[in-house]
Amino acid sequence: MLAIAEAVVDDAEAMFVEGFGALPAHMKTPGDFATEVDLAIESHVRSMLSAMTGIAVIGEEKGGATSGTRWVIDPIDGTANFAASNPMSAILISLMVDDQPVLGITSMPMLGKRLTAHEGSPLMINGESQEPLQENPTLVSHIGFSSMASPRNTEFPAELRRDLLTELTDSYLRPRITGSVGVDLAFTAQGIFGACVSFSPHVWDNSAGVMLMRAAGAVVTDTDGRPWQPGQGVVAGTPKAHEVLMSKINKVRSMQEEQK
Repeated sequence: MLAIAEAVVDDAEAMFVEGFGALPAHMKTPGDFATEVDLAIESHVRSMLSAMTGIAVIGEEKGGATSGTRWVIDPIDGTANFAASNPMSAILISLMVDDQPVLGITSMPMLGKRLTAHEGSPLMINGESQEPLQENPTLVSHIGFSSMASPRNTEFPAELRRDLLTELTDSYLRPRITGSVGVDLAFTAQGIFGACVSFSPHVWDNSAGVMLMRAAGAVVTDTDGRPWQPGQGVVAGTPKAHEVLMSKINKVRSMQEEQK
């Protein structure tokens, strides 16, 4: 299955590079859009994976299977970056069985990196196996912080995210906002970031990265510190960084409750 998915990603990467910098074409909600390249990549990947494996597909742009064994596709994670010719954008593909990823691919074509893993494997970067993650020996560690923007009535409104950033200034963790959940999780799996938090509940944002993080030996939970499930955000990183990040999340939540 990984070999099939990687062959399909070869095609998707070529489309991604050729269309890099494409303008917004389809507005989904205010501030959220897709380009023609998003749609073209998802259509191609969806049709190829379905034909070659007979397994159902769900994608960010066209929906699909929400239960059972399924491929999960985010054709371009970080579309706003992609449209602005910002290389912090990625193609995300995973295979879910029993609501858990058993295979994950994060391709960052403009950075020349493809991360892959399957259940029981180490993290692979451009086909080479990686050593498990180690704690950062320096006094400062960067963390991926998915976004300051948030929809209304979300579990993590902008005010809570702002307070979390403030709390993190008192720790050794230094937030970096890349604009792509997939990139955040991939950077954390590589050890570039010590940890990351994804506030997104969307399975296509998180599942590939969850597989990569597990293969890298990271601690991976939802934002409540429980085992990750589809429909939940992600907190992942080295044990120390994960513990500090979760403690700050819990603190700002408590502060929010006290203010109600």
